[in-house]
Parts: sequence; C-alpha cells; structure tokens
Amino acid sequence: MSANLAATVLGTPDPPKLADFYRELLDWVEVRRQPDWVTLRHPDRDRPGLSFQLESDHVPPTWPQQGDVQQMQAHLDIEVDDLDREVEHAVSLGGSVEAHQPQPDGVRVMRDPDGHLFCLFLPGF
Repeated sequence: MSANLAATVLGTPDPPKLADFYRELLDWVEVRRQPDWVTLRHPDRDRPGLSFQLESDHVPPTWPQQGDVQQMQAHLDIEVDDLDREVEHAVSLGGSVEAHQPQPDGVRVMRDPDGHLFCLFLPGF
C-alpha cells in the first residue's frame, strides 16, 4: 500500500466558520460538514484537502517567533496572481495583514480569523 497525503488539518474553536473563510478565499468546495469537523477540497479533488477540527482551547501562534510562547508550527502558502487584490479579498473575509513582513515584495504574511498564519505570494517568490 502507498501513502497519500489527504489533507492538512487546522484546529479551531469554530470549524464551520473557519472553513467558510478558506472556502471563500480558495474557491474550494465543501465535502464534509459536522459541528466539530469540516473538510474542503479543490474543485478537481485530485489534490490534498484542508480540514478543520474543533479545538476549544486554540491559541494563535506568536509572529515573529519569540521564546516561551505559542510557536508557529506550520502555515499555509497560497499562490495568487494578483497580490493586492487577494490581500484585500482575504481581509474582506475576516483575515488580517501581519505588521511584520520579512519580504518587502511578492509575499504577504496574514492571519485567518482564528489567528493561524498563512502567506499569499506571487509566482516566483
């Protein structure tokens, strides 16, 4: 048997709400919804999905990294063709732009409504 990555899972105090944010941001489809678990997939469904599980005590990571506080252990990289437009779109859905931006052009570090970090980036960055 071969192994196949099926999804990345984000913990959240409200799985349906966070799934709705990413569904709109990515223009993906929902394939499973329960109060404590939601799964999204790319419309062609050939790629790994993104799932959201109930984590009542979720603590957003600190950015940039600092000692003795919740650390970022993973983040999503999302390639876009128009960085300014997609940043505006993410903000309109409830995301926010981080103050600390380690790259001046082509990449924006952002947070989703629950504080998970993700990056929007242009091809080549």
